[in-house]
Amino acid sequence: MTQHLAAPSTGTSTDAPGHRTGWWQDAVIYQVYPRSFADGNGDGMGDLAGVRGRLPYLRDLGVDAVWLSPFYASPQADAGYDVADYRAIDPMFGTLLDADALIRDAHDLGLRIIVDLVPNHSSDQHEWFKRALAEGPGSALRDRYHFRPGKGADGELPPNDWESIFGGPAWTRTTDPDGTPGDWYLHLFAPEQPDFNWEHPAVADEFRSILRFWLDMGVDGFRVDVAHGLVKAEGLPDLGTHDQLKLLGNDVMPFFDQDGVHEIYRSWRTILEEYPENKGPEGPSSEWRQWATGGRILVAEAWTPTVERTANYVRPDEMHQAFNFQYLATSWDAEALRGVIDTSLDAMRPVGAPTTWVLSNHDVTRHATRFANPPGLGTQIRTAGDRELGLRRARAATLLMLALPGSAYVYQGEELGLPDVTDLPDEARQDPSFFRAEGQDGFRDGCRVPIPWTREGSSYGFGEGGSWLPQPAGWAELSVEAQTGAAGSTLELYRAAIAARRVHPGLGAGTAVEWLDAPEGLLVLARPGFVCTVNTTDAAVRIPVRGTVLLSSAPVTTDGAEIELPADTTVWWTV
Repeated sequence: MTQHLAAPSTGTSTDAPGHRTGWWQDAVIYQVYPRSFADGNGDGMGDLAGVRGRLPYLRDLGVDAVWLSPFYASPQADAGYDVADYRAIDPMFGTLLDADALIRDAHDLGLRIIVDLVPNHSSDQHEWFKRALAEGPGSALRDRYHFRPGKGADGELPPNDWESIFGGPAWTRTTDPDGTPGDWYLHLFAPEQPDFNWEHPAVADEFRSILRFWLDMGVDGFRVDVAHGLVKAEGLPDLGTHDQLKLLGNDVMPFFDQDGVHEIYRSWRTILEEYPENKGPEGPSSEWRQWATGGRILVAEAWTPTVERTANYVRPDEMHQAFNFQYLATSWDAEALRGVIDTSLDAMRPVGAPTTWVLSNHDVTRHATRFANPPGLGTQIRTAGDRELGLRRARAATLLMLALPGSAYVYQGEELGLPDVTDLPDEARQDPSFFRAEGQDGFRDGCRVPIPWTREGSSYGFGEGGSWLPQPAGWAELSVEAQTGAAGSTLELYRAAIAARRVHPGLGAGTAVEWLDAPEGLLVLARPGFVCTVNTTDAAVRIPVRGTVLLSSAPVTTDGAEIELPADTTVWWTV
């Protein structure tokens, strides 16, 4: 397959990059899952040294910022989302000196660093929680979590009917220091992840301190995990139903998306506003993104019933961005895509926040595999599907995403066209929800398999000591080495698209698209000096030429005033 890159047109527009108010408005942000990106010490587990060594690759890819999934000190009950110490690096990933060096090197290369923050819950090995258990009933530290007496004659039943996202009850009973059964504590996720009580002032004080610690280290922002979950409804009322996981994303729950979370983020925003923008190297040859302005940012991982409620998290005095999960979950269908794009842009416009677009992350099946399967199967899929079809659609979907106004997220390895690994043996799996009888599907390991860098080696260049999850035998030709400089490769498509997005005046920041007439199953959207055509059908379609082909996800041929647009293909045009 080939793609074509033409010289960008000139001009300005109120919907164009020249009118940015902050670097995040149209940033392309690359998610690094540290344990699966690159292994610097050869122990089979990715680490900060490995990430640091691969920063030039990310610079060359053209992204603006790197978001790092958790690397804090943790027992790893949930792959680092169970934090024992928010100011320390887990030894498997390195040290604070490694983190400092990574941040400095990234800035020297013109890359910003966003770190994960996990404020909804801690590890059960956090010092507060360990002391709360050791000190027993009456410990003041218990007020920093949700400890409650059980129901029933002997307190043998959970305090309410809430269910864990990972399956089973959201409560675990403790044992008092004298060996007798004690109170219960709340954990919306694994039992090793007790929820903080954000009504307690010490919790708020602690996280304001944590923010300052990492801002002083030089990070450029925070991706806030479970941003919708911190505040619980007063009295922790029963939900009155089972299979509560099925309600997520459809209703406001007593433990999710409570209005009280917004006061927390307003206080955080005031802290970030105290910090100036990090500056990269100076001088005419600087590789820092000179056009980018603005300071540090907050990004919400907020699962809400509607895009409109998501917009509440990015009001002018709260966060800067929120993940658009509605877009991620949309099928490869022209009508559905147009609907979610319009709804997303309409919801964010009143609050002045950029819309974000994302197709994959560390919690869902990679979109190259989702699109390889029939629609309607959800975001965690257990079958490989039609690999060729999935890759073709994934490439087309990427060009559509990068054509939209706002900020785009790229999950590590999607630029290589990696599929999910759906045939991992059970004994290799490490996703904690896989080992629970209910709850999430537990197949997130498939999108977390370490990525291939070279054609050869025990782990395709991931590291000298193998990899913590087995990689498929066919990944050699999907490696960075195999795809670099290869005409038509998915890696070169990403590089070309991100480069064009950076310089084309009709791409990047903005709040709207203009929809042009198109046959059923096709999308045609226009922005200043730019048109994007998308064929989501399984058959080629002849359409009018829209200008000069700038980039295409698959080979296209023009014939006078018409072009044959292949099935599952996106074309960018300059006009």
